[in-house]
Amino acid sequence: MKDQEEFYKKLKVQLADTALWPTAYLYKFIVPTDTIKIGQIETIFDNLGAVITTKKSKNGKYTSVSINVRMKNPDQVITKYKEVAVKVEGVISL
Repeated sequence: MKDQEEFYKKLKVQLADTALWPTAYLYKFIVPTDTIKIGQIETIFDNLGAVITTKKSKNGKYTSVSINVRMKNPDQVITKYKEVAVKVEGVISL
């Protein structure tokens, strides 16, 4: 848990230093191929005008979900990462 908080702290600093906010942000997640899990991620980004693309792995076992969405600030970016981590079992955030 502590490592995760450190990761989010570093990410916030990086985001604050590298972009003018609000800005478009690209999320990437890997999930086991399961329409329910993919749907859960899509629901989290509903009503934000997100462009969502999915691509199955070669063997079809996993699906990568890319989400391009305009975010207000680094805190909003991190909030969405945390929401996905809590709500979608087995997700890997990239």
